[in-house]
Amino acid sequence: MEAIALDLDAVLADTRPLWRDWLEDAGRRARVDLDDVPEDRTAAAGVLDERLGDWRPLLERFAADRAPIHFRPRGETGVALRRLRDGGSRIGAFTDAPRELAELALAHVGATRRVDVVGTRDEVLADLGAGARVVNTRAELLSLD
Repeated sequence: MEAIALDLDAVLADTRPLWRDWLEDAGRRARVDLDDVPEDRTAAAGVLDERLGDWRPLLERFAADRAPIHFRPRGETGVALRRLRDGGSRIGAFTDAPRELAELALAHVGATRRVDVVGTRDEVLADLGAGARVVNTRAELLSLD
């Protein structure tokens, strides 16, 4: 059984534009300066904890409202994921996005049932095992046998 680790943002659904929209909206609504929040979203979580407190439900609501604008299923990607799963592959998706945003993106592109594990790159690779193949582009995914 092959294990495949997909870069969520590069292969399935780029969550960064929606993340940036949320940061702008959250900063404006809370009247808090979020312009210096780190690009790395794992690091950004600590800053947001300090400045906004319980920010994850806010992100989840905002993202749920706007996800259809940002995420659309791609037929060829769905076919590739289905083919890999039917062939016995375990599939993981890694990202630095908060889990709430990552799972919402997967749902909107129709990949939730085909992805076994979601998390940071290190978490996904640990779960899938040492031999996991890392896929960093949609073209790589489409070329897998």
